Amino acid sequence: MPALSEDAIRKTLSTVEDDYTGQDLVSAGALRGIGIDGDRVAVDLRLEFPASGLADAIAKRAKDALEARPDVSSAVARIDWRVLPRKVQNDLKPHPGIRNIIAVASGKGGVGKSTTAVNLALALAADGARVGLLDADIYGPSIPRMMGVSGQPKTDGKRIVPHEAHGLKVMSMGFLVEEETPMIWRGPMVTSALQQMLGESDWGDLDVMVIDLPPGTGDIQLTLVQKIPVAGAVIVTTPQDIALLDARRALAMFRKLDVAVLGVVENMSTHVCSQCGHEEPLFGTGGGARMAEDFDIPLLGQLPLDIHIREALDAGHPTVVAEPDGTITAAYREFARRTSAQLSLQPRNLKPDLPEILVQNT
Repeated sequence: MPALSEDAIRKTLSTVEDDYTGQDLVSAGALRGIGIDGDRVAVDLRLEFPASGLADAIAKRAKDALEARPDVSSAVARIDWRVLPRKVQNDLKPHPGIRNIIAVASGKGGVGKSTTAVNLALALAADGARVGLLDADIYGPSIPRMMGVSGQPKTDGKRIVPHEAHGLKVMSMGFLVEEETPMIWRGPMVTSALQQMLGESDWGDLDVMVIDLPPGTGDIQLTLVQKIPVAGAVIVTTPQDIALLDARRALAMFRKLDVAVLGVVENMSTHVCSQCGHEEPLFGTGGGARMAEDFDIPLLGQLPLDIHIREALDAGHPTVVAEPDGTITAAYREFARRTSAQLSLQPRNLKPDLPEILVQNT
């Protein structure tokens, strides 16, 4: 029997597919090293998205595939993960300390965008990522109530210190004004306020920031996306045709602004009866899937309409932290993994974040 070769190991690992990227471990660039000692093999793997809850299962699949070879007596698969900065739109520079910003958007209100953004951020954190959550809905900030935090944020003398809740760093205009105070501001004031919350807050070192954008595709949304370095956008819709029309407009806006659209998530996909558990598609079926197919983007998830989601948010304990082992949380975590995996497939940001050097004659 010929001696084991690295090419043979690569060929075997190319049969092991990551369910979230849709690529095998070799094509995805996850294989970082191979060690061969006679008929024993060790491989080093690295994923580029948060995977604390997945790593062991993927490593086992790699190990099992290798040990299925007749010329391998034993195999070891070591695996870790690391989030890398991805390309942002146009000539914008990534935010210092924040590797990637994901914008959660919708073409219209009432589709559960903020609910989706909150649970996406918490699900990413549950898989090990360092996550921030920025409420960009200046006119209707709901994140403080959903996250169960309130009050003016502190400052360190120079920068705002975001609130921390459920393992996330959180910032919202809702912390700076009374809950029932209307924000009677024009677009430029809104843009300035958001840039201050993003740029003048001490976010620390984050793998991902989730930004809950205001609904719609008007001047405010356009200006925000033009000035914030976004690595990817998630479009939230519900299954009915009216919501899908507006979601398509939101998607078109991001594409015109050269922002990568990571996929669409269909919220309120089915209604779950609180009495008997029966599921029924109140708003129709297949809308999100049709949109994903029409625009050649992934369908990131189909999330239910369930009273427990609303109750958890009203109590300030979103579903992902209130019921970590529940079926709804499982759906949010699958959605988050698909989202972060799609982000990992985007081109890397190769621009070094270096200070500008000014040379003057003296």
